[in-house]
Amino acid sequence: MRGARAFDRGGGALGLPRPARRRAGESVVPMINVVFLLLIFFLMTAEIAPPPPLEVAPPAAEAPPAPGGEAALHVAADGRLAYRDARGEGVWPALADREGEAALPLRADAALPAAELARLLGRLAAAGVGEVDLAVVAR
Repeated sequence: MRGARAFDRGGGALGLPRPARRRAGESVVPMINVVFLLLIFFLMTAEIAPPPPLEVAPPAAEAPPAPGGEAALHVAADGRLAYRDARGEGVWPALADREGEAALPLRADAALPAAELARLLGRLAAAGVGEVDLAVVAR
């Protein structure tokens, strides 16, 4: 009878206490689901900008930088031209299709000779571009 009483008091066989139950660990599955949903949300709402068509290092100036972007005319140091999807001489028909935009953003490389830039500005004026914003970087 003593053995039965020891067992009734919560002890195990031979009167030894039962081992404490381990707490079940918290599941990380809900956290993984939330992170996965956030990843999908940010990928769907992000605006992925294409890289610039030409690597251009604008000249330094004390004026605020002009807005660039994909609608800018890019001029490399060697005189290569890019405007939106057009390259080389193909930029001139693309510039003729511009719809009454105010000023054409121009991103010219700092190493572009001034004579080349002046020739380009004359050709832009002949193509009907009345105003040009030259993009610069702050000093």
